[in-house]
Amino acid sequence: MFSLQNKRAVVTGGGSGIGKAIATILAKQGAEVHIIELGLEQAETALTEISAAGGSAFSYACDVADHKAVKEVFAKIGKINILVNNAGIAHIGKADTTEEADFDRVMKVNVKGVYNCLYAAIPQIRLTGGGVIINMASIASLIGLPDRFVYSAAKGAVKAMTMSVAKDYIGENIRCNSISPARVHTPFVDGFLQKNYPDNIPEMFEKLSKTQPIGRMAKPEEVGALALYLCSDEAAFITGCDYPIDGGFTTLNN
Repeated sequence: MFSLQNKRAVVTGGGSGIGKAIATILAKQGAEVHIIELGLEQAETALTEISAAGGSAFSYACDVADHKAVKEVFAKIGKINILVNNAGIAHIGKADTTEEADFDRVMKVNVKGVYNCLYAAIPQIRLTGGGVIINMASIASLIGLPDRFVYSAAKGAVKAMTMSVAKDYIGENIRCNSISPARVHTPFVDGFLQKNYPDNIPEMFEKLSKTQPIGRMAKPEEVGALALYLCSDEAAFITGCDYPIDGGFTTLNN
């Protein structure tokens, strides 16, 4: 089950965190994985781990917010079966504390970046007779989170784009779903704590962990396992759906 032999997958932001976990598990299951990162050095660890495990992976330096560059990279990669739109950036702020430059930056990467990759990837997916697209949304697209104004707006757009793509391409054998994680223990979380709470990291880590009713943050590999399922033929009847993976956050936090 869940074999991706003879499949070619593109994972944006696949050099660390959730993206790295997704790229690694797709390669483990037989896919040829192409990682798109802002810089090649950011993909080196993922490439090393995938190669050491006997997998096949390649990397490309590209800013997903650059329409022309994205088209060029996908043309170089060629026909694919799977696209995982994972690249994104975070921001903390309310509507009246989010500066215009920060608003534009988040929307450019998290929304236009997804559009750019969809625009470039769908013709390449057609060449294989159909395939799978996964967009990384967030529980911020489902419920209100404090101090996440523009991030929530961007992830809401990603969820809406997912539904639109699923509807538009269902007749071409292209499935499209989104995944909405709650807090996941990634290097971003560690960096956030180091920057903002250097004197009480363990205490704040525990506090953030327990905002999930299950009592901990997700592991990147757990999100990767869900992505693997949605990419596999076992999920062939699933399209136009969003999958919260949140330790009960959206339903049990009453």
